[in-house]
Amino acid sequence: MDPAEYCQRKAAGSGSSFYYSFRFLPPDRRAAIVALYAFCREVDDVVDECTDPGVARIKLQWWREEIERAFTASPQHPVTRALQPHLERHNLPREYFHEIIDGMAMDLDQHRYADFSELALYCYRVAGAVGLLSVEIFGYRNRATLNYATELGTAFQLTNIIRDVREDAARGRIYLPMDELERFGVAPQDILGFHATEAFRELMAFQTGRAREYYARAYARLPDEDRYAQRSGLAMAAIYEATLNEIERDGFNVLEARTSLTPLRKLWIAWTRVRRERRRARRQGIALT
Repeated sequence: MDPAEYCQRKAAGSGSSFYYSFRFLPPDRRAAIVALYAFCREVDDVVDECTDPGVARIKLQWWREEIERAFTASPQHPVTRALQPHLERHNLPREYFHEIIDGMAMDLDQHRYADFSELALYCYRVAGAVGLLSVEIFGYRNRATLNYATELGTAFQLTNIIRDVREDAARGRIYLPMDELERFGVAPQDILGFHATEAFRELMAFQTGRAREYYARAYARLPDEDRYAQRSGLAMAAIYEATLNEIERDGFNVLEARTSLTPLRKLWIAWTRVRRERRRARRQGIALT
């Protein structure tokens, strides 16, 4: 199996919204974003699948060294071999890859977050840095698009946190700020024991409101001239917001079951959003590249 095929299988097998949103990119940019996503899956799997934190740290250190090899020498892993041709072509800064690994490493040492400022750092590392790499791959003209990327990355991660409360609790992790649990009268043991109280639902409504604020801020910071180039990110945002809406319609039953959209619905949402951005670009006379 060649490196590109390995990355494609890694991306398709996850069923992620990422996969459905970047199907509409030109081949070179699609290959680059698929390789980036496969890298994110690999380092995330290290933390989620290693039961021994010491082994996980060794593996993450190997990935740090592998990123350096990708930039300076001959990488060994299929993912970094697939990434390597795109690093210079799309001006992908190596520090963002290390930020992502640093974010994954936080999961080995920190299972609680005192307040949102602590959580925001985690969100930036595991999602904002991915957003910054993604906009480089998608292309942009206005540097304000970088601000859009970090805001949207945080919005995505906050949505993941809301959706995955049960899955994270099963691993002993709570990504909801502790001071906010206290404010709403939710005990950590309620979450770890999958006990959904009315106070918990109110807490999740608050978290959903914050996520929506980040989506709104991201859209407000995206310059018009870069909207079509960033169509894959906007398609992914449409899928994520639809998931958030489903969670709210279900009464925030995230401790009982994980809310997810069908693959067909994800594809339809992504196609619809890309078509809308294409029409917008044509009306504004922006080249469709």
